[in-house]
Amino acid sequence: MPNYPLTPKTVPHVKTQYRTIRTKLPVPESLPILQEMRRYEPQSMSGLPPVVWKKGENFLVHDHWGNRWIDWSSGVLITNAGHGRKEIIDAIVAQAKSGLLSNYLFPHALRGKLARMLVARAPKNLDKAFILSTGSETLECAIKLCRTRGMNLKPSKRVIVSFLNAFHGRTLGAQMIGGIPALKTWIGRQDPRMIQVPFPEGFRCKDVRFALFTKSLAKAGVHPSDVCGVILESYQGGNASFADVAYIKALRAWCDRHSALLVFDEVQAGFGRTGKYWGFEHYGVKADILCCGKGISGSLPLSAVLANHQVLDLYAPGSMTSTHSCNPVCCAATIANLEVLDRVKAVANSARLGKALHARLRGFQKKYPTRIGAVHGKGLVAALHMVKPGAEEPDADAAWRIVEACYERGVLMFSPVGFGGASVKISPPLTITRGALEESLGVLEEALGAVLG
Repeated sequence: MPNYPLTPKTVPHVKTQYRTIRTKLPVPESLPILQEMRRYEPQSMSGLPPVVWKKGENFLVHDHWGNRWIDWSSGVLITNAGHGRKEIIDAIVAQAKSGLLSNYLFPHALRGKLARMLVARAPKNLDKAFILSTGSETLECAIKLCRTRGMNLKPSKRVIVSFLNAFHGRTLGAQMIGGIPALKTWIGRQDPRMIQVPFPEGFRCKDVRFALFTKSLAKAGVHPSDVCGVILESYQGGNASFADVAYIKALRAWCDRHSALLVFDEVQAGFGRTGKYWGFEHYGVKADILCCGKGISGSLPLSAVLANHQVLDLYAPGSMTSTHSCNPVCCAATIANLEVLDRVKAVANSARLGKALHARLRGFQKKYPTRIGAVHGKGLVAALHMVKPGAEEPDADAAWRIVEACYERGVLMFSPVGFGGASVKISPPLTITRGALEESLGVLEEALGAVLG
């Protein structure tokens, strides 16, 4: 991923109901802040549009110098309920003022309440919630639970199957089950019992028949009885790609036949992002484990593993814990966030506006059929898969210039992600209005014209 230069550039001024660009970009006065970060932080922490945030307000982001962007990042798919929700802020402040900021695993009043609220929102077969801090942590836990249960059945039942192009986090286990080779070169020795198979999304993998799964296992020398778990993102985060529904139904039946747990990584997909409360609901199957994060709290670091008691109670008291699990301030924020999502009908808004979003994006693809290889996603998450003219080779440069053109016009996204770094990812807060969505789509249309001609 390239980095943005810190040389202020003159861009056209913008003043609309939702967007304001009134300075050079990056803002000259912001350079000391940006330079300080580049001086004292690793370069891996840069690479996003150089906007020094002052505050977020619902679906808008403000800097310190009067500029304002429509946010198409939701942080990184965190602020499903919108930035700076008063209800969440009030809950955080009240808990902080109570004097209880942290207490490890000693009981506090919000823990049980939050676990109950999560279970109430989960499918009925999942009756317990293990509250953690980050999405990666939930995937590590899912790996542990799958293998523990599997080896209790028979010692060789420890194979984890996941999918090519998948992203499950930055920790060791999460990257070992991930499907992006460039992110795994540092590992050295890959666990031979963690294998990846093609993800049947219809563009990069055109064969969506379930036979591909069984053939891939056979090619890897894996006997079905040795598989303890199959882990997949409900949609592949970088590309907003969903799997073929019939394939996932067949996968569910296969897992049942071979006593393997089916784990859905809902870290990006959960809490209404896809127009359903849980992204995996689009497949019409049962999940054995859900890994949740990001939109769960709308703000502070909190995540959760949802499963039934037979799975989550595999470990004895005190033997599966986390230092900041159930932090009381984070719990307060999460409770408030879940209540806000319900009250503002965020899931319904995501489904409704998602139809308008995807209709416009498909129109852009028809206009540029040789440059936009696919439009993937559901609800208020989408990705334009940019390709080189007349081919399916990813065009990271075009994706980068589109994101940059939107940033200069008052619509903020994170830098291109996904296959070949060529997916333009769209993920506004679920509370965005129809007017703001239409205005930001107009900006994207301008950017596409400027970049693709």
